[in-house]
Amino acid sequence: MGAEILHVGFDGLKVTVQADIPLALQNQFSQAKTQCRKTNSECIVQIGDTAFSMTPKGARGFACHTGDLGAVWMFQDPLDRVPHNPGIIVDFRAFGLATGGLGQAEDHFRRVTEDLRIRYSDQLMRISRVDVAVDMLAPWFEPDRTALVVPPGTKVTEYTGIDETATQATGARVTGLRAGAVSNRQLAIYDKRLEVMKTGKLGWLEIWNKTRNKQGNGPLNLRERDKSLVWRFELRLGSKQLRNQFELHSWDDLRAGIGDAYRDAFSRIRYCSPTQDTNRSRWPSHELWRKFSDTVQENLADHSCGLVPTDIIYANKLAKIRQLDAQLMGLFLTRAAISDVQETDLPAFMERHVEALLEYAKDHPQTLAERLQKAGSKYRWN
Repeated sequence: MGAEILHVGFDGLKVTVQADIPLALQNQFSQAKTQCRKTNSECIVQIGDTAFSMTPKGARGFACHTGDLGAVWMFQDPLDRVPHNPGIIVDFRAFGLATGGLGQAEDHFRRVTEDLRIRYSDQLMRISRVDVAVDMLAPWFEPDRTALVVPPGTKVTEYTGIDETATQATGARVTGLRAGAVSNRQLAIYDKRLEVMKTGKLGWLEIWNKTRNKQGNGPLNLRERDKSLVWRFELRLGSKQLRNQFELHSWDDLRAGIGDAYRDAFSRIRYCSPTQDTNRSRWPSHELWRKFSDTVQENLADHSCGLVPTDIIYANKLAKIRQLDAQLMGLFLTRAAISDVQETDLPAFMERHVEALLEYAKDHPQTLAERLQKAGSKYRWN
């Protein structure tokens, strides 16, 4: 029936390094983490040219990130180390990979480790996870677990909702399938439109519409499900494949051998069009699977969507602003209703109430500057 490819590229990348942060940074990060726990919010730590958003998380280490286009950085505390665990874990964000690919990820990694003055060699680095995804506009499609042909013993889970762990009712619409383990080899097929609408990450809509514009098509309207249903086919390779099977440890290894690892994965798992043949291995591959497999293997070496990062940042920020405005309006309407305010008096009520809120703010034990900083630290737009 045909499907339109809207995006293809790396969607996840996790790297570990057997190294520690310098002791001088340990003290700085420790102080920042203490401040985060006191305020129950994130705070900015500037190291060289890198701005880290430190979080209160991490029982025996430090967890921070460098924004939607960067990565989550997790450092062990060199004074309170967990034995045999890597000192540094870097989990790259999907939007950065979508807009910049492996090249941008490697540049970010090298720039940040240089700012942190972390000494390491390629022998101390490990690639522990790689995800590659293709988004296809195919409103007619619905996943069927019986169509999966996977190695014996592979666990398959069927989803009927974004928060559900397994099928709860046979009459529910299937929104996704997952097969395999992320530490080894895992396939995920799911309704990406539903996830975008629920999480508000409209940067993906920008990516899809950028592709459609290049193809001479109009933008998607996510409210029209029968015209905007996007299915993501995502194949994830974990450490058992990348390190144990294909010996991918460094950036050079990744660039040289990741295509081989995915070619092998595609030979071991398929999504098919079931027939009456009792031998499942003879079932023909589904047309979406053929598009997925062919597109990944053709574009794996060097792919990015061509969208500039500022488009992603603007879309995500605008989505959050609209969400907060809707919440504010709902609160104002509720407040007006319980105060018996009539429709014609609502504008004047809102103006008066803003003045009252400002007076309340003056009586708060924290200053407005402190509260604005705390609220703003939850979000990083660059």
